[in-house]
Amino acid sequence: MQSSSHSKQQRSREYEAKNLLVLEGLEAVRKRPAMYIGSTDTRGLMHCLWEIIDNAVDESLAGYGETVEVVLGGDGSITVRDQARGIPVDIEPKTGLSGVEVVFTRLHAGGKFGNSSYNATGGLHGVGASVVNALSSRLDVQVDRGGATWEMNFRRGVPGTFDGDGPDAPFTPGGTLRKVGRVAKGRTGTRVRYWPDRQIFLHDAEISLQHLQERARQTAFLVPGLAIEVHDLRGDEPTHENFHFVGGITEFAEFLSHDAPVTDVLRLQGRDTFTETVPMLDENGAMTPTDVERELEVDIAVRWGTGYDTAVKSFVNIIATPKGGTHVQGFERGLHRAFTRSLEGTRLLKNGEEVIKDDCMEGLTAVITVRLAEPQFEGQTKEVLGTPPVSRLVARIVEQEFSEFLTTTKPALRPMARTLMEKVVNASRTRVAARAHKENQRRKTALESSTLPPKLKDCRSSDVDSTELFIVEGDSALGTANVARNSEFQALLPIRGKILNVQKASLGDMLKNAECAAIIQVVGAGSGRSFDLDNARYGKVIFMADADSDGAHIRTLLATLFFRYMRPMVEAGRVYSAVPPLHRFELTKPKRGYDKYIYTYSDAEYQRTAAELTKKGITFKEPQRYKGLGEMDAHQLKETTMDPRHRTLRRLTVDDIEAAEHVFEMLMGNDVAPRKEFIVEGAYNLESDRIDA
Repeated sequence: MQSSSHSKQQRSREYEAKNLLVLEGLEAVRKRPAMYIGSTDTRGLMHCLWEIIDNAVDESLAGYGETVEVVLGGDGSITVRDQARGIPVDIEPKTGLSGVEVVFTRLHAGGKFGNSSYNATGGLHGVGASVVNALSSRLDVQVDRGGATWEMNFRRGVPGTFDGDGPDAPFTPGGTLRKVGRVAKGRTGTRVRYWPDRQIFLHDAEISLQHLQERARQTAFLVPGLAIEVHDLRGDEPTHENFHFVGGITEFAEFLSHDAPVTDVLRLQGRDTFTETVPMLDENGAMTPTDVERELEVDIAVRWGTGYDTAVKSFVNIIATPKGGTHVQGFERGLHRAFTRSLEGTRLLKNGEEVIKDDCMEGLTAVITVRLAEPQFEGQTKEVLGTPPVSRLVARIVEQEFSEFLTTTKPALRPMARTLMEKVVNASRTRVAARAHKENQRRKTALESSTLPPKLKDCRSSDVDSTELFIVEGDSALGTANVARNSEFQALLPIRGKILNVQKASLGDMLKNAECAAIIQVVGAGSGRSFDLDNARYGKVIFMADADSDGAHIRTLLATLFFRYMRPMVEAGRVYSAVPPLHRFELTKPKRGYDKYIYTYSDAEYQRTAAELTKKGITFKEPQRYKGLGEMDAHQLKETTMDPRHRTLRRLTVDDIEAAEHVFEMLMGNDVAPRKEFIVEGAYNLESDRIDA
């Protein structure tokens, strides 16, 4: 024990100044890259590309350059070109280095800290280009400026020269900015080509073309008139996309909307100023708190549709803030205030009723953009805006502008405003009804189990992971299924025929429908926005209906109910459809390896089985064609459809929410024309001999 204590004391004495590691310049970036780009996987790789693209876009925002070109090379390089002013090539007096070398080698250096070069930018920390340089095995920058082309090369942030192309070419440290050619005097621009350093990034990290195109499209919407070209030269088939929009965020909001409109796209715009205290260098080089007058520019596009989902995209100086921030908080608060005050002057709300933020935002598509100098972001990845005064100013502008729309007397706008307020009030009432329904339908304790529907044949187990709820068609099938089931973990709920089509019906009508209400009550997790997957009473919900057109219709109606009001069950993969057999072969003299009964589940499988048995000389009685589950005895139903060891289940999955919503609306919604067109089109593709009549 004494020797152990003595060794600890020895180790503590060895902690001297000589043991401290001082990371200078870009060494800190290479040592801790995640501090600057978030991660070293694909997200970090994409973040580096955004930093270079944002520099070019900031030039366009400042009024210089209308084109940005991005090239993903087949050799692993990434190139970003613009026709803006070009990075300064003259000597920066404090460091004695050229402007290009300062930008690409010094952290927190650039033209975006004061108000002289840029008014509002996305890249403001001054670490973007230098961090990308530090994390690149090679970076080449060329600048057209003053009638000449200037070039500088770097290897992992160190200036030098390469003898050849690519990151593996021989490298000599110590290079500086040099003139390599002449251009027309009025021609300016910057070209950055770099190879990400595979010593830093994970081996499977790669540039996502889909994300790059989405970001390019988004930026082109936000900067009307800017053209962004994306070339992907990787692979055997190069691709090229050009993004150029003139409609701005109005066109962006229309692009993001997928439901029928309740309102046109409305623009909420305004300017205001605020005072911000920031540390600034004085003449003696000391940091002094200084009050700076800032200007805030707000431009928001909003549009409400008939749907229920909310889509809000927020940006600060065209940089996306996916996690929101003070500008989004201000928007939501201003929107809520505008609705609350405008509804007070109408008779739409009854006594005791109120609207909350979620009611106001149901069916909303919004693009929120604010511009201000030197915004405060939470972290280098700029996902959250933190400038405090922005929330108050945005709320004031939104409330004023949107209240004017809601209380307008213009004949063209007044019906639209009225319809929108009615939608918000209905959303409020639906929310209250759903909350009450959820409270009433919580999973019951053993003493309260009698409140569950009497027709439910519940299971004994309370282990949600193992329990199954079969929703069966009709009382006749219920009787057979009740004998066939394993009552330890399998529950049965019969429904009478076809339930309500909830895609057409309101929430109130759905709750009044006995079959729908019973299903929601038995599942026990509520419905709609109040649905809580953790409260579901069963691990699996299985639709068990006849294998005919009526059975298919019933399964579709049940799928519609779960997708619209209990969607988390579907998304979690806990909703299934049983697959009962269509035919049964009874072998008269079964040979070894064959059971007495063989079941087939499709006409094609039936044909194959019949041919195989005939070819092998195995005789069988006339195959039985099942028209419904009621034709099976309990043993057959258990063996083919309910026993987990032998049955087949078809899981309902949702890979694309928007596509699924479109299909449900087309097949089950109120609009008849698209459904008729779909049916007529499908009729021409249907072979007449497939009709089971």
